[in-house]
Amino acid sequence: MQRVVILLPLLAATTLAAQAETFVDTARVRDVQAQYTSVTVPRQECTTHWINEDHRVEAPRNYGGAIVGGLAGAVLGNQVGKGHGREAATALGAVVGAFTGDRVAGRGHGDRYETVPRQVQTCQTINEVQQQLNGYQVTYDYRGQTYTALLPEHPGRSLQVRVSVAPLLHQGR
Repeated sequence: MQRVVILLPLLAATTLAAQAETFVDTARVRDVQAQYTSVTVPRQECTTHWINEDHRVEAPRNYGGAIVGGLAGAVLGNQVGKGHGREAATALGAVVGAFTGDRVAGRGHGDRYETVPRQVQTCQTINEVQQQLNGYQVTYDYRGQTYTALLPEHPGRSLQVRVSVAPLLHQGR
């Protein structure tokens, strides 16, 4: 029990000696320099322009050539053969004649092309480098010493500083 009574004051004295005393004081600002960081900011840039495209336009169908060709082919086919051969030749002549008549009538009236304007949009990503404020490099004097610190805001002419005072314990003397 006596040991506990002797150790308590010794422990309290050691704790008080090791604990630093802290207070706030004012330092004079000597220099402030804004600090910037380069930041890449992407943005889309789009342009619109017109181009001409050729589109195929089908000619309207004209069945007159097929009809005339079919009739002519049927007449010619009817002139060839006898009996059931004549019927087959007439039918074959009508089909070949219709096909040939359609081709002959379609010459010069084939598909044509017309130019049609069309709007086209082209986009690309542009990376812009911008300067972003990172803080302020502050040089200040306190009690004859010069210090620097990076601060988030401009401090003005003076700066509050936290001062900590603690005894320096020497060992081995």
